[in-house]
Amino acid sequence: MKHTLLAMLVLALASGFLQGKEKIPNGTIQRETLADYIARMQQSDTADSPRSPGSLWVDSGRLANTAADYKARHTGDLITILVVQDITANNSGSVSSARNFSASSGISALPGKLKTTGIENLFSPTSASSLAGKGQAATTSSMRTSLAGRVVAVLPSGALVIEAERQLTMNNERQTLLLRGMVRPGDIGPNNAVSSNAIANLQLELKGKGVISEGNRPLNPILRVILRILNF
Repeated sequence: MKHTLLAMLVLALASGFLQGKEKIPNGTIQRETLADYIARMQQSDTADSPRSPGSLWVDSGRLANTAADYKARHTGDLITILVVQDITANNSGSVSSARNFSASSGISALPGKLKTTGIENLFSPTSASSLAGKGQAATTSSMRTSLAGRVVAVLPSGALVIEAERQLTMNNERQTLLLRGMVRPGDIGPNNAVSSNAIANLQLELKGKGVISEGNRPLNPILRVILRILNF
């Protein structure tokens, strides 16, 4: 019975592994063809169309305001984001305490000529306690990159809600970078770039999946049980 259950678990894991290794057709990136990618970009394009048939004028066009800089200010505009995040935190503490207690009581004299032998020291408690501890924690993280995003919304206050996503696949390792936040139009430089330090409510997520991530990820619970049964 034990060997039958073990065989069933191994077959289930092998089936899931084969399904995860599904072959990707040629000419596709992450199971998305070029036509699908173009269609998805066209669906996400929210540029305004001309208000009247045959007219070449668009209110949100690049030349609608000749005095404005070539910077992102409308929904759908592209913007360059310079990610510079350096975080260093150190925390240390120590505690030390000591406590001593000592008491002595007894009878040193009695009326008359009664002797105090054996009762001159009736109660002599003594106690001592000490505590000493130290703790230290340190963390350091650094990330520097640049990527292009787009304006997904314009708030009534004029702040721009931006979003950027980048997927990079290299050597069987896929990394996905997602960034969201709010930026003031005045913080955007003449080159249409903004630093991550000027982005409010910044949400930055970097996820990896592949050979390196799988090597650092804990084993599946079922696989851990099998290895425990096999005394590994």
